[in-house]
Amino acid sequence: MAGDTDLKKTLPPAAYEPIPEGGRYEPIVGDDVVLPELTARALIIGVFIGVVFGAANAYLGLKVGLTVSASIPAAVIGVAVFKALRSGSILEVNLVQTVGSAGESLAAGVIFTLPVLYLWGYEPGFWPIFPLAMLGGLLGVFFMIPLRRFLIVQEHGRLSYPEGTACAEVLVASQAGGNSARLLFQGMVFGGIYAALEKFGHLWPEEPDVAVDSAGYRTSVGATVSPELLGVGFIIGPKVAAVMLAGGAVGWLFLIPLIYAFGGMADVPIAPVSGTGPFAEDSELLIRNMGSFTVWSKYLRYVGAGAVAFGGLFTLLKSTPVIVRSFKLAIEAMAEGAAEQVRRTEHELSLGVVGAALAVIGLLAAFLPLRADDGGTVGIVAGFAVVLFSFFFVTVSSRIVGLIGSSSNPISGMTIATVLVCALLFGGSGGRVAVLTIGALVCIAAAIAGDTSQDLKTGFLVGATPRNQQMAEVVGVIAAAAAMSTVLALFRDQIVSGEFKAPQANLIQLVIDGVLDGNLPWVLVISGAAMAFAVEIMGLPTLAFAVGLYLPIHLAVPIMAGGLIRLAVDYNRKEVVEELRERGVLVASGMIAGAALIGVANASLAFFELEAKLPLPDALAPITANPASAAVAFSALAGLFAASIWGGSRKPAGQ
Repeated sequence: MAGDTDLKKTLPPAAYEPIPEGGRYEPIVGDDVVLPELTARALIIGVFIGVVFGAANAYLGLKVGLTVSASIPAAVIGVAVFKALRSGSILEVNLVQTVGSAGESLAAGVIFTLPVLYLWGYEPGFWPIFPLAMLGGLLGVFFMIPLRRFLIVQEHGRLSYPEGTACAEVLVASQAGGNSARLLFQGMVFGGIYAALEKFGHLWPEEPDVAVDSAGYRTSVGATVSPELLGVGFIIGPKVAAVMLAGGAVGWLFLIPLIYAFGGMADVPIAPVSGTGPFAEDSELLIRNMGSFTVWSKYLRYVGAGAVAFGGLFTLLKSTPVIVRSFKLAIEAMAEGAAEQVRRTEHELSLGVVGAALAVIGLLAAFLPLRADDGGTVGIVAGFAVVLFSFFFVTVSSRIVGLIGSSSNPISGMTIATVLVCALLFGGSGGRVAVLTIGALVCIAAAIAGDTSQDLKTGFLVGATPRNQQMAEVVGVIAAAAAMSTVLALFRDQIVSGEFKAPQANLIQLVIDGVLDGNLPWVLVISGAAMAFAVEIMGLPTLAFAVGLYLPIHLAVPIMAGGLIRLAVDYNRKEVVEELRERGVLVASGMIAGAALIGVANASLAFFELEAKLPLPDALAPITANPASAAVAFSALAGLFAASIWGGSRKPAGQ
């Protein structure tokens, strides 16, 4: 791209290592380099990408409960657009992905919570969806500003922010050419072809699941065979991946079999599942007739939510000294001099602006009419709770995505913890909407904070100006909030009818109604917190374990596969590891990008009620539906990934 010819062509080794005491990371674009960054065309392209990705992810999330990360696809699209224009800088492309990725993250926060209003029989339109989405998103952005120096800068090398680092590799490789670009493109081809064959060809099941039922031991095992998760596993490394898999193993190999063993003998539903009237032997409300995913949804997720809440609390407590120190450093920096005395790559919005913005947002949240036909508000105390919980979970969310990536960020678990407490504090007659409002604001703030963290990490590595990125995030949040207020209303009938499962929203409704009606399974929530406490005192990464417990084990398996490939890389001689690791990160980044682009394309086709499907003979149906076909395909992908790392190394590998 124009203007980038004198820049470094690869991320340096320091991009993956902690900064020595008194040292400083030197980004791709140095402080003394001036390039176009916060331009009108970057904002326009970014807003367009954000709206499209937000709409597609709203559809996908409401239908199956999943969203597609937009940061890397947005960066790839930005690179393509600016190359077509034969202009633009790496910093402009970074701004495009900063704005564009906000749409996907805000959509996740909105669809996890606000559809509950439809389930309760309300009919919200532009109001209050737009102001709630906007205020929640702005909370996430502004709370991340004072935390940037600690989480992104001081914790560099310890918090990997895999998507943010991968996105930086995409940006650098796009203007590097040569071997780096080839590796990135190679990964994109692997991930894109694999995802296309799975999504459009249906050559193998995306999430093969094998039931286990022997000698009274009953559960299921499987894997979400995804190039994105394989790449994320390589980037985060084997230790975190293993602890996450351990959490999934405790849930699916220990707790679910126990639930079947003891609950399967009951002839009536067991709380939190409830029903009335006689129950036939084949009733779906009986544990013995539930599938393992239903048991996970109805019981195990409460345990995971308790673990995530405990892990988040301990993370915040342990981080308090360094967080306070980062605030102090920011205040001292503001008092020492004007903005021109600060390095360009450290210039961010002032704490005065941040404090004023947060105060205004808190007041608006406190006195915002909850519905267009209702003058009720959450009140000043609840408004304070919004700010407090948002700060807590913004911090937790940022650390989680720094540790294991945005794909595994348990936003709904954080929201459950919020509505649990708020239902106890602010519930009562007519309190459901107020509790949901608080939960929605916190959920959206946590979702945006995770995205903002990844974006700021990318900017830190390539040398963006933090202030420009922070203003771009604000633009992206406002644009995405306006779009979501329309998109969500379009899907109201499908949500109410059950055509769209909206799993997170249904769970949030269950929690709020359960607390206010007095039938929440506290024993499950407290049990999860106790497990997280046990992990904490053993000195293991508590949040990684809690996330693994909260999410299906099927997600942890491919992440562990990527972690094992990284383990094989790290087991080589010291002089070889650096090159192999860089090659692996480039290929992994490409796989994430390629598969994500196919996922977004698939979601977009579904949004417009179009279908792209490869015609297959009926005789292949038994083969394509067999979990073994997924195992073979994923093994082939992992083999190609490993071969790409070692195949072109300039140094002989050895132990």
